Amino acid sequence: MASCECSIAFNCKALPFVEGCVHGSRPCRDVCLWHDRKLRICDELEAIADQLPRVDRLKCLLTANALVPLLRMSHSCEEQHVFPAFASGASGGERAASINRLRAEHIEDEDAAQDLTDALLTVGYREAVANPEALGFMLRAFFCASRRHVAFEREHILPFIAQRN
Repeated sequence: MASCECSIAFNCKALPFVEGCVHGSRPCRDVCLWHDRKLRICDELEAIADQLPRVDRLKCLLTANALVPLLRMSHSCEEQHVFPAFASGASGGERAASINRLRAEHIEDEDAAQDLTDALLTVGYREAVANPEALGFMLRAFFCASRRHVAFEREHILPFIAQRN
């Protein structure tokens, strides 16, 4: 299977806004670390997709068990710390639409992650992948969307917060 054209590489330390982001709670640094973890799991998912129809069952099990908890913790950090910092000082709802869209993406991502977890657990405990094309599509759809979400937050949300402080 061909790799999608959505790979986005980031390094928290290379992002200029991280150090001076928000005084006190450091939500940009924290969310940047969560982003790095999400991007690493996207790399794991891509590796699984690239090897289909063969799979490393242990990698499927480990990735499946990490995926949903990682997203829930990451999304909680963003929603509790980053989104309020992004919304503060905005008149009316000028940034509300972006925040609402990102919150909706969080819900969609967690639902997709649960479906993906179920599929990876099934593959991890069985010998063959029943439908490699479907699983590959599911994996690629998830990790491409996750990478785009991270890219948007890093390119638009976090620099805005850093600029305000």
